[in-house]
Amino acid sequence: MGFRCGIVGLPNVGKSTLFNALTETAAAQAANYPFCTIEPNVGNVGVPDPRLQKLAEIAKSAKIIETQLAFVDIAGLVRGASKGEGLGNQFLGNIREVDAIVHVLRCFEDGDVTHVEGKVDPIADAETVETELMLSDLESLEKRVPNLVKKGQQGDKEAKIGASVLGQALELLRDGKPARLTQPKDVEEARVFAQAQLITAKPVLYVCNVDEGDAANGNALSARVFEKAAAEGAEAVVVSAAIEAEIATMPAEDRGEFLAELGLEETGLARVIRAGYKLLNLLTFFTVGPKEARAWTVPAGSKAPQAAGEIHTDFERGFIRAETIAFDDYVAFGGEAGARDAGKLRQEGKEYVVHDGDVMLFRFNV
Repeated sequence: MGFRCGIVGLPNVGKSTLFNALTETAAAQAANYPFCTIEPNVGNVGVPDPRLQKLAEIAKSAKIIETQLAFVDIAGLVRGASKGEGLGNQFLGNIREVDAIVHVLRCFEDGDVTHVEGKVDPIADAETVETELMLSDLESLEKRVPNLVKKGQQGDKEAKIGASVLGQALELLRDGKPARLTQPKDVEEARVFAQAQLITAKPVLYVCNVDEGDAANGNALSARVFEKAAAEGAEAVVVSAAIEAEIATMPAEDRGEFLAELGLEETGLARVIRAGYKLLNLLTFFTVGPKEARAWTVPAGSKAPQAAGEIHTDFERGFIRAETIAFDDYVAFGGEAGARDAGKLRQEGKEYVVHDGDVMLFRFNV
């Protein structure tokens, strides 16, 4: 299953620099961060997870394969995109295809870099983009909801559910609020709401692009973005795209010292990747053996057969059971044999809900 994060923002905020740094870092660290270019503006990057290295050391795995996220560099948006201005139609079409939005905001002053609105104001920038997205959703729902209401009154159960939950979303949009604040009252409403694929229902990560000197702690502009994110239940991280671009071209052995000189413990890209992973409500399970230690991604709440299906559809179709060890137990008892001897290897069936960090071996029969 692929998970795609769309990088958006106004022109000249640093989003393409960030995307290029992501992909260059991935290409430069091919052994640790598998990377491939699917399209000219899409890159797959590995999700940093120190647990994987530990598992590989214990199992003496020959290869390490990280789980991945796809990042999509989406065309810059301008005011009027919802009406087709600039690359508006292309922008809106591309953003509908991603699972989460990574919204890059300019939080630095630089007279040499022109701002499309003539001033540096990340909150206003965010609102410009959000307004265009809300207008697009609003136009869509103002056409759909009246039809759903009419069908619901005629006895169509599905339409009645849609009229209720999408009607709530429509009211939010009319009030200038994103559709993700909609609160479906049950599983059926949640399903219909998800199927509507509203742009403003997608989770958002704000990336505050700051000067090199503010990369460690941010600044007054990024602090305002963090307040906005907290109020919306969104995520936010601070990154200096300029630093990330420089790191991407460095030999791996020089990066740690460079980061330390700047007061940083890790790259901003690592924070972006992990935040994107968290934003999508994903979890990681592992398969470990002498050939490879590998991380896999599933949505939180997935059951064992679904996890097996991430490896191969045959595993899900013929699922029998999953031999499961918690990460901490695998480490504490020195691997599979030790965990088994200590009674920490569990036999789990089809209803088992996978936990983050589970080390799993699937038994199946097709």
